[in-house]
Amino acid sequence: MSLKVNLSLEEFLAEWHNDSPTVLVHTSGSTGKPKPMLVEKRRMEASARVTCHFLGLKEGDTALLCMPLDYIAGKMMVVRALTCGLKLIVEEPSGLPLLRPHLTSPDLGEEIDFAAMVPLQVWNLLQQAPERLRQIRHLIIGGGAINDELAEALKDLPNHIWSTYGMTETLSHIALRRLNGPDRSDWYTPFEGVEVSLNEDNCLVINAPAVYNGPLVTNDIADLSPLTSHLSPKQFRILGRKDNVICSGGIKIQIEEVERQLHPHLHEPYMITKAPDTKLGEQVVLLTESPDIPAVQDICRQVLPKYRQPRQYLHIDRIPLTETGKPARAEAERLAVVLNPRSVINSQGTLT
Repeated sequence: MSLKVNLSLEEFLAEWHNDSPTVLVHTSGSTGKPKPMLVEKRRMEASARVTCHFLGLKEGDTALLCMPLDYIAGKMMVVRALTCGLKLIVEEPSGLPLLRPHLTSPDLGEEIDFAAMVPLQVWNLLQQAPERLRQIRHLIIGGGAINDELAEALKDLPNHIWSTYGMTETLSHIALRRLNGPDRSDWYTPFEGVEVSLNEDNCLVINAPAVYNGPLVTNDIADLSPLTSHLSPKQFRILGRKDNVICSGGIKIQIEEVERQLHPHLHEPYMITKAPDTKLGEQVVLLTESPDIPAVQDICRQVLPKYRQPRQYLHIDRIPLTETGKPARAEAERLAVVLNPRSVINSQGTLT
């Protein structure tokens, strides 16, 4: 099976209405190449119903499709409309939705009951047309990390804005958390019928029989809400990915934590990755689009504890991302290993 690029709505509808009980989907490729998989249509319908029920969406409500149909997020917007009787508003996918004429509705001023976007689309709208975001009654954001700056910009908007948790295997999301209003939280609330637990590595284990057959062990290191708190025992928060841990000199360093610490201070795109090290086992490497490596190095020394400071700083033209805008971690690690070491400045500020 190969990846079908730029799938059209007509092509997906033809696939949905054919006699096959399954639909072809592809993973996002954030930790490697996108992988094809067949999923059952009945499970996609079950996922659609639980999302609409959670958000209180009803027949006749409007739903905006502004994401590509090549991946599960776009497909599920169509399935939700078909399954729950939503009026689908279709817009050509772009980094700045709601500012171009819809394909099925000429009225850009109408309120939209439901939309799904990636963080980049939301950020662009905040910068150029924040009033458009206010027209969306329920906005779910997925497909990438929501950094502190974006979360802060969204917290006081008057509508309902949610961060999603899920993956292709769970047919989009299985839990939501509020990003704005008095109910905003770092904790995800799973949908009805979804149970979560932790394995011995503190990775989240999902049991969602309506959408996935059997327990699904993720690579996401998580916390479960304690029984003694006001939170439901099954709520959870994500700390980072197991495969994004750098073991340097016996110390485990979570890549996402280092990136979060640097986010308020580094203004050019950057990414933390790792490379083999003879003495330490693995070393922290920083990839950056900034040409001013000494300045980046000074910031890291000021902000990060010594054990988290990169031992290599590598300038590249463009930080590697997947087609859905997620960090391409496998490609970043490859770049840290194979690029000419003479282009790398070590932690002492000298060329190696």
